[in-house]
Amino acid sequence: MVTVAGVGTARSIGRRSFDDPYRGEDFDLLETDRGSIVMTDDGIPLAVREVGPSNAPLTVVFVHGFCLQMASFHFQRRELASRWGDNVRMVFYDQRGHGRSGLPAPASCTIRQLGDDLESVLRVLVPRGNAVLVGHSMGGMTILAHAGRHPEQYGRRIVGVGLIASAAEGLSHTAIGAGLRNPALRVLRTAVHYAPRPAHHGRGAVKSLVGPVLQAASYGGQRVSPTLVRFSERMIHQTPVTTIVDFLRALEEHDETAALPTIAPLPSLVICGDTDMLTPHTQSESMAAQLGPSGHNELILVRESGHLVQLEHPGIVNDGIDRLVRRSTPTLFAAIKQRLRDRTGR
Repeated sequence: MVTVAGVGTARSIGRRSFDDPYRGEDFDLLETDRGSIVMTDDGIPLAVREVGPSNAPLTVVFVHGFCLQMASFHFQRRELASRWGDNVRMVFYDQRGHGRSGLPAPASCTIRQLGDDLESVLRVLVPRGNAVLVGHSMGGMTILAHAGRHPEQYGRRIVGVGLIASAAEGLSHTAIGAGLRNPALRVLRTAVHYAPRPAHHGRGAVKSLVGPVLQAASYGGQRVSPTLVRFSERMIHQTPVTTIVDFLRALEEHDETAALPTIAPLPSLVICGDTDMLTPHTQSESMAAQLGPSGHNELILVRESGHLVQLEHPGIVNDGIDRLVRRSTPTLFAAIKQRLRDRTGR
């Protein structure tokens, strides 16, 4: 199923943007949730937050993107927790080198390693029961890498997959990949490891090379909340310079297209913004086509939206994730509906 959404929402936000609809928004909401640390197989501590009971019948794991943090799912945590109540537990974590998680060795900054990190999170926090995986950008690539390395779990423990503004192939296949192949970035990759202290103090050079790429791709609407922009820029600014340069090569070169057939039999969701320059909608459309025309699969093209579609149009993304979860666990939600009928007599 293909859905085109977002025109009305984008225009409405544009009219209200002078009043900044997110002024006063508590973007530290996840900081109040249950916290823990998961150690990866190579000893990197991953910061984790949980919402909902640990014995919930379903767990939804959210995996964030490049130069972001788990807080990039702020609106999903805020809204979906109230929708699902105690029936679904949500798990969020900072990827290696991001947010409050540990700094990795350069050689471990690969998409496949991120897939192994996801397996560590699942092994510790979801040792039993079903899970739905939702990834944004590099987080979607992480899920594909996990599917490639652990295909036996898909259709058994893992019952649904959501890919938001992501791609099965590296950024070298996009127009913006040329910007990331800037020779200055190649020099910087070497400099940050041979002279890390000067490179850290000179992170303005990194921002001047990478920042415009990320900022240009972030939002697609004509008017976006200044508070929201500052929030996303803060996450980018807090990302260590070594993380930025070490993962750039992985983003350029990764190819997890072979994992798509593993996901295809499952309920899936693919969401993308129509003005996203970092992972263009053509890549999402290609993934959706390979996932097949089944009624279990949904493609949503969000009008007037950039790469951070889950922040720019949270209502559309939340509705899509909610439908994904219900398609993935129809028996669970049928039982919930029956209990509500029994209580209300309707």
